Amino acid sequence: QVQLVESGGGLVQPGGSLRLSCAASGRIFSLNSMGWYRQAPGKQRELVAVTIGGGTTHYADPVKGRFTISRDNAKNTVYLQMNSLKPEDTAVYYCNTYIHPTTYWGQGTQVTVSS
Repeated sequence: QVQLVESGGGLVQPGGSLRLSCAASGRIFSLNSMGWYRQAPGKQRELVAVTIGGGTTHYADPVKGRFTISRDNAKNTVYLQMNSLKPEDTAVYYCNTYIHPTTYWGQGTQVTVSS
C-alpha cells in the first residue's frame, strides 16, 4: 500500500513563492513517475508537473519557467517549488504516482494566491 501526504500549501501574495512537499510511504521506487496536479473550483484536475525515473521532467505550459519539480529518492519525497505565483495558480494541489495497476493520490493541499 502506498500513501502520499502533501504539505506546504497556504496563502501567498501574487509574485510570492511556496514549496510543496509530498512524502511517500510504501513501495515507491526511484523509477516511478511522481507528479503534481491541481484542481481549481469548478475546473477539472490538471497536470502541473511530473518527474520520471532518471530525472526527466515535464511541465504544463502555464507553469513553465515558474515552477520546478524535484525529488529526493532517499527520502521518498517529491517537491514543487512555485515562484512568481499568480492568482490563477489558486487551487488544491495533489501529489500523484502510478504503480501498476494503481494510481495513488494524496489528500491535497490548498494554495491560495491573493492580495
